[in-house]
Amino acid sequence: METIITRFPPSPTGYLHVGGARTALFNWLYARNQKGKFILRIEDTDTVRSTQESVDAIFEALEWLGIDWDDGPYFQSRRFDLYREYIQKLVQSGNAYYCTCSSERIEEMRKQAMASGGKPKYDGTCREKGMSQTDGAVIRFKAPLSGTTVLQDIIKKNIVFQNSELDDFIIQRSDGTPTYNLAVVVDDITMNVNTVIRGDDHVNNTPKQIQLYEAFGAALPVFGHVPMVLGKDKTRLSKRHGAMSVTEYRDMGYLPDALLNYLVRLGWSFGDQEFFTRDELIEKFTIKNIGKSPGVFDQEKLQSLNADHIKVAPLDKLSDHLLPFLGKKGYAAEKNQYLEKVIQTLNTRSKTLEEMAASADFYYQEDFKYDDKAAEKFLNPPFLSALEALMAELGKLSDFSEKNLEAAFTAVMVATDQKLGKIAQPVRVALTGKTVSPGIFETVEVLGKDRVLSRLQRAVEYIKSNKG
Repeated sequence: METIITRFPPSPTGYLHVGGARTALFNWLYARNQKGKFILRIEDTDTVRSTQESVDAIFEALEWLGIDWDDGPYFQSRRFDLYREYIQKLVQSGNAYYCTCSSERIEEMRKQAMASGGKPKYDGTCREKGMSQTDGAVIRFKAPLSGTTVLQDIIKKNIVFQNSELDDFIIQRSDGTPTYNLAVVVDDITMNVNTVIRGDDHVNNTPKQIQLYEAFGAALPVFGHVPMVLGKDKTRLSKRHGAMSVTEYRDMGYLPDALLNYLVRLGWSFGDQEFFTRDELIEKFTIKNIGKSPGVFDQEKLQSLNADHIKVAPLDKLSDHLLPFLGKKGYAAEKNQYLEKVIQTLNTRSKTLEEMAASADFYYQEDFKYDDKAAEKFLNPPFLSALEALMAELGKLSDFSEKNLEAAFTAVMVATDQKLGKIAQPVRVALTGKTVSPGIFETVEVLGKDRVLSRLQRAVEYIKSNKG
């Protein structure tokens, strides 16, 4: 059985956005599912717009997503000699020719074609001249003039192109550089790529590429063109819909597994299942389940799915992802058991890591400010005796287990004749500065005896100093 070889070929003219990430993901998942090979190729023949910053950003985004490659990265800018070799093969076999028509002449022929109701294409002026290489000449592919070129697409099914509507496209510019369609085909042939999954904005390039494969006498890969991702208003995805770079989602507090899960569901399905782990995606992914309709990007659904992934993520991995957000807030957090306990109190109530870090403030700050309304309502004389009684009870404990904490609170309830709610809220404000937090027992347990007693003492002193 032939080894499946897929590829992801981004152009380094900007950051990796969600549409490109989804294309990479589909190719990566299919290669992993089939025990095949996934190639990374940087298509940087546009030397004016390509930048090293964009290359680095693409690597950073793929590595954060956990999309690893088996071969590469290849850079097209370093393969020009290979492209010229293949272009000369086409010239020598009569499948390509030199053209010296000026840009003004070509523009004129296109205008004339459109005026007569035809396609705005090159009219073949130099096609049969048999010219040799001259300065400023381009090289054009000699496309078939009649018949059809058929794209057998495993997603869209057969698409038929009339050859009479195609033209003799340029494969080498006047400066000697190859064009996109030529470089892509040569790369895929020499890298043995046999499966091409990409966005359907490439459909119109495909008949040209098929003709090149045939001219080289090479086997065609399997083509699958994936519908584009749209915004909620069903227009092409743009920044206003959430088409930000992958690393922006990282910086907003999304988990890589959540973004992967969401992106793969934009155009692929497995029954009604919405939540997938990375291993499940690799196990279940097949091309036949890629849909024919465009995916609609919904930021709210992504956030909801992110919350689901936060809930079940291993504490060790979640610690790694959360630490940068705690660090940005200036908290002296470390990867340790304390951090894992903190996460356990917050992971069921956080939609993003940024939100989790914000909720963890009281775990890492001793001099936090009390919320004004919370302090006015709960840090006042009627609650003083309960706080002092609780300090006494907690001070007796050597083990801050939930069972012992419940017993301590019960003792205070009996002594003060108050229900838990009347005691828990002033304690919560004393420990966190606010009225909303994780459960009071788990909060006390995580903070530990020294921190809890210190904060209760601070609240007692606050009440006493504000009696008047």
